[in-house]
Amino acid sequence: MNLWDKVTGNDMTKELKAFNSRAKKLPVDYQAAWEKISLNLWTHSNFTGRNLMPIFDGVIALLEEAVADGLSVQEVLGDDIKGFCSALASEEGAKSYRDKWREELNNNIAKKLGK
Repeated sequence: MNLWDKVTGNDMTKELKAFNSRAKKLPVDYQAAWEKISLNLWTHSNFTGRNLMPIFDGVIALLEEAVADGLSVQEVLGDDIKGFCSALASEEGAKSYRDKWREELNNNIAKKLGK
């Protein structure tokens, strides 16, 4: 990967296209779940979104494995996809820009209060 691709985000675009093409090979209910998962995970991205690429790769691999095992989407993800995404992102340590700003604000306030 060259610097230009990293600066412009072309590397991520290529990865996302690859993930989406893998998702299109899944059954329809899994494709719908993938769409919901990808939308919900973006709220946990940092400024660039690069922190989510390994998470996306793991999720699509999980879905492919579940299809191969003959499991339904409900058996794999449950009913709460948003909760699944939150748990997944927090376990992977993905902090969103809001989390970083909140932490920075708390640190600034603590400094002002002399703690």
